Amino acid sequence: MPYERNEIILNKAKLIFSDLQRHIYKPVSSLTVTAWVTSEPVPFEERTQGRKVQLKPGEQWGKLWDCAWFHFEGIVPDSLAGSHVVLLIDVNGELCLVDREGTPRQGLTNVNSEFDYRLGLPGKRVVDIIPSARGGEVIDLWADGGCNDLFGSYRSGTLKEADIAVCEDEVRELYYDFEVLIELAEHLPDSSARRARILQCLYEASNELAEIDAGRVRRAKNKVSEELAQRGGDPALTISAIGHAHIDLAWLWPIRETIRKGARTFSTVLRNMEKYPDYVFGASQPQLYQWIKDHHPKLYDQVKERVMEGRWEAQGAMWVEPDTNISGGEALVRQILYGKRFFQKEFGKEMKVLWMPDVFGYTGSLPQLLRKSGVDYMMTQKLSWNVYNAHPHHSFLWEGIDGSRVLTHLPPEETYNSPAAPRSLVKIESNYADKGVSENALMLFGIGDGGGGPGEEHLERLAREKNLSGIPPVVQEPSISFFRRLEREASRFQTYKGELYLEKHQGTLTTQARNKRYNRKLEKSLRELEFAASLLWMLCGESYPAARLEEIWKEVLLYQFHDILPGSSIGRVYDESLIRYETLLTQVRSMLEETYCSVAGLTGWAHEPVLFNSLPWDRREWVEWNGEWYDVLIPAMGYRTLREAAQEPIIDGLRADDRALENNRLSIRFDEDGSILSVYDKTIGREAIQPGCKANVFTVYHDNGDAWDFPRDYRDMAAGTMNLERTTAYINGPKAIVEQEYRYGESTLEQKITLTMDGSTVEFQTKADWRESGKMLRVSFPTTVSSDLVNCEIQFGYLKRPTTRNTMIEFAKDEICAHQYIDLSRPDFGVALINDCKYGHTAQMNVLDLNLLRSPSYPDPNADRAIHEFTYALYPHAGDFIDAGVYRKGYESNIPLTIVEARRADVEQRSPVQLVQIEHPYVMVESVKKAEDSDHLIFRLFETAGTEANATVYFGMPCQLIEETDLMENPIGKLKENDSRVELPFTPFEIKTLRVQFRATADNVEKGE
Repeated sequence: MPYERNEIILNKAKLIFSDLQRHIYKPVSSLTVTAWVTSEPVPFEERTQGRKVQLKPGEQWGKLWDCAWFHFEGIVPDSLAGSHVVLLIDVNGELCLVDREGTPRQGLTNVNSEFDYRLGLPGKRVVDIIPSARGGEVIDLWADGGCNDLFGSYRSGTLKEADIAVCEDEVRELYYDFEVLIELAEHLPDSSARRARILQCLYEASNELAEIDAGRVRRAKNKVSEELAQRGGDPALTISAIGHAHIDLAWLWPIRETIRKGARTFSTVLRNMEKYPDYVFGASQPQLYQWIKDHHPKLYDQVKERVMEGRWEAQGAMWVEPDTNISGGEALVRQILYGKRFFQKEFGKEMKVLWMPDVFGYTGSLPQLLRKSGVDYMMTQKLSWNVYNAHPHHSFLWEGIDGSRVLTHLPPEETYNSPAAPRSLVKIESNYADKGVSENALMLFGIGDGGGGPGEEHLERLAREKNLSGIPPVVQEPSISFFRRLEREASRFQTYKGELYLEKHQGTLTTQARNKRYNRKLEKSLRELEFAASLLWMLCGESYPAARLEEIWKEVLLYQFHDILPGSSIGRVYDESLIRYETLLTQVRSMLEETYCSVAGLTGWAHEPVLFNSLPWDRREWVEWNGEWYDVLIPAMGYRTLREAAQEPIIDGLRADDRALENNRLSIRFDEDGSILSVYDKTIGREAIQPGCKANVFTVYHDNGDAWDFPRDYRDMAAGTMNLERTTAYINGPKAIVEQEYRYGESTLEQKITLTMDGSTVEFQTKADWRESGKMLRVSFPTTVSSDLVNCEIQFGYLKRPTTRNTMIEFAKDEICAHQYIDLSRPDFGVALINDCKYGHTAQMNVLDLNLLRSPSYPDPNADRAIHEFTYALYPHAGDFIDAGVYRKGYESNIPLTIVEARRADVEQRSPVQLVQIEHPYVMVESVKKAEDSDHLIFRLFETAGTEANATVYFGMPCQLIEETDLMENPIGKLKENDSRVELPFTPFEIKTLRVQFRATADNVEKGE
């Protein structure tokens, strides 16, 4: 036994470890390299159409985002007969080798790619071609290259290496032996006998390797093999390992590059599966699979074979891994609907796990959506990024706002890029907050975002760690196997109720505001179009545009990916998505007008204006038609001609001047700087604005953050306020209006503040030309309502969040997400702030604050320096927000009445119908659509107030059958036959989905387009 100190022994072993690495591959001869460079990808069949360049190491072939087809040619020297021959290729970019038909074969990644090197080295440069060469074999390979690294960075665009080399297999094996034992020794207690024995064997093996040759390597391997063969006893914790390659569908690269990243990754996984029989890999996001199917069908077939074999796990229950703060409720339903249907159709797999490792917070509505979709489990790790408060559990039951629970696991290693090294297993055992009640933990290993997932190093380590004394045993298996074991322990887990708030990335609620606006407008327009198409289909059996709607929905869902909708991608992503958003919105609105015009023709009046109301309550509002104003009443989820809907107009008591606005309900006073000093509700005699304070002040703050985060102390860094330059006041029919123009630096803002006759809200219609950098624009309303809790609308309900900052948990939740409204209420009075496309809010004591715009410089240096349009409204109300129907005001602000002209009169005039009527003020109809697989209509309803409700539902035409379904549209109970009325009991925030067969369309409606 040597008397050397342990540190000296370890350092000696580490030096030998590094020396072994240098001896694994021996370059023998260079390949001839030719490249054809293009600015965008071209198919294999057109691979020689670009700019041709001959390359040697060190020579440049492209600039950032360039693409190239590479041709590698060479001959294996006769001297390598009997050797294991490989190629070493690094083009300082991402590369995908293809077969003779152009199907992806293997992905390669440049060694100097940006990555967290604590998790391992990202480079994949070895191409295994001939296990035992004869000599004289011809090398003739094509590869598709991208001049970018894993995260979009430019790494010189030069060829680094392209060599024929020999792989010394015994050296490679000994290298991984050393690595595992060195790490294991470093993580064992100093007093451990196991540690002492490992150090001794490393010391003796290192002495053998003073020179590295075949004999010495073999003797050294014999010395370490005994310690690698030591097995653990009965485990207190077993770690389930699943290969992973988290792929952001866009981020620091455009969407088109993700398709190529997916091909590189999937092909690399398949090659490693051929070499490592224990290897189990999983990949989520049907959108990614769909791209592979469309662009590389033969590669897709290979993936499908591995899925059927059970070694490739199709993961995740959503179309993409979306942002769950900003995406609307029905959009999240469609994520699950289309995601689960894809995996069921393609692979016959029922998805039971929501796979969401990297999302910036999780809405409290999600557990109900999962349970009503047949999803029992959820996996994420992003909560480990919390800044102030550690999440208390890794395994727990997550309870949503309605009481639904889903078993949730956060991998204790707190990464989805695990190196699968001994330190990984030690960290899992040490970190696991619930190891006292659980014997199971999950580890996700591999390199994502085009890094090919697990590499040789991960799989070699795992082969040595299966049951190695000193660390918990690890088994490679699908995640569903892990969750089924975890479920057996669930009775001992704690319950965590409410949203899973991430104490980071609050800037993503505001950044790239135009994308967020388009997303809201498309979500609402798609709702309206599906309502209109359902109405027309029910009335006369005209074809329902199912295929086109699904196509549009899936593209909208793609843009809800957690690095697109939150605003955290490069500028090119938004340059492209904004064009597509505008195209989609134009198409949806055109389809909507055409559909409504067809329904309008059923009234029997040609060229008659017809008004449509898709909300489930009667609406009395003012509309303008051909320059004339009309006071109209439109029934719930129905329609009327303008002539039928018009009421006797009364316009009285309107006032508009530079310092005041007034209608018959509200009176507003302005300061000379344009801010609001008073909003007085005359009907109840209450003031909404705190006396002595100013509201609707546009405050600019210094914001040196990035797309994800802004400074927590931004309030202490006010840069100033926008200055009023001009005010105009006037009356337009039933509207009293003040128009204001503001300026700050190079930016301008125009705002139209409106009170409408009989209206109870103050509307702020805004257009901003924002040109600031490193700034944030906010607007606030100090109210007369002081409450400990603020009411925030989320998907399918609301959350109450603290307005106090008494604890670190409250402090951390300063910036909060809300959808259509945020509200401060007491039992007798309240004030709501409503918006049409904003999500970032703050509520502190009595102040409601809305984050309007911010302009960080990374990763998009031009983020939000553009023209923006948005509307918000202030709603003072008697009683609390439930009694005042604040949720209805939110929907009305986002879904206006639609008016079209009947272009033809139907020969068979029909009386207008209401598609559905709800007799309960708290029940909302979120969507109406045609069923996916049958000639039924689907009605999705939910309880909005957080209370029990017994609602009576009436349908506008005779019903043959009314059934309740889950969110996947599978029937779960028959409610009524041959009856158009049904009683529905709701628990708080409960979602119910009805499937209805109407007699009028039961036998003669063709499915789809």
